[in-house]
Amino acid sequence: MPLPVELNPETSPLARFGYEVRRHRLAANLTQKQLANKVMFSASMVGMVERAARKPEKAFARRCDEIFELDGVLTEIWLMADRWKDAAPPWFRHGLEAEQEATALRTWDPLLFFGLMQTEDYARHVLAGEPGITPEMLEQRLTTRLQRKSVLSKAEPPILWAVIDEGVLHRPIGGPKVMCEQLAYVLELAERPKVRIQILPYSASSTCGLLSAFVITELPGHWTTVWAESSIQGKVTDEPDIVRSVTHRYDALRVEALPQHLSLEIIKKEMERWTGAGRCGGSRRDLVRTEDLA
Repeated sequence: MPLPVELNPETSPLARFGYEVRRHRLAANLTQKQLANKVMFSASMVGMVERAARKPEKAFARRCDEIFELDGVLTEIWLMADRWKDAAPPWFRHGLEAEQEATALRTWDPLLFFGLMQTEDYARHVLAGEPGITPEMLEQRLTTRLQRKSVLSKAEPPILWAVIDEGVLHRPIGGPKVMCEQLAYVLELAERPKVRIQILPYSASSTCGLLSAFVITELPGHWTTVWAESSIQGKVTDEPDIVRSVTHRYDALRVEALPQHLSLEIIKKEMERWTGAGRCGGSRRDLVRTEDLA
């Protein structure tokens, strides 16, 4: 039997909900199966809720409130978890749910680091560039993006396989200090056993992924969705023809990408270059690109 997962309730509203359900269940001296019988959901659902692997129906929260005599406390936390999606673009809300339940995420981006791989400062500069965004919207979207990262800290996190264009390492998002910290964070992520990182070098001359970023999300039961994003609109779908097409595109990119050990060497060298350019705090005009020195 797997050991119980100790959730950090601060990582997301969904983690808070699972944490509170487990805390009150144990206080009531109930097993997961006993609670499942009382709320009229399966024991596996109770287990997934307590691991923050699944957001249940609202009825689950209401029945838990009744059983634990909490006067709507869990229902309010459930509503917070539901509103959490509202800060995301409407087209991505289904993708957000799929991401939290994923067993594997295969990502490609020709311009930026994938959202789950972004530091707070990097994410803030990316989101702040959206035309018309207000300070309130920025904080809401930043909070959602940072809370999404909790999926990588679960007891059984998904496999994350990221193919990243080499140009992403050179793009001065936020300046030298932000880029130094971002690249250092990517190297830290690469030390995790379920994270795979490959750089697609300029020398590959590949064009099949230049039009958009995309993510292939594998879920329990061999269900796969993909989402792709452009400057106009994104889309989340599980249509077999689209999933197949995007998967073939991803395989073509991965074939051209460098193996992880060489990719990490490139990231390390670029981090040193950013550090030297601004000592993690210089101005953008002080930056010197490698090709400028050749």
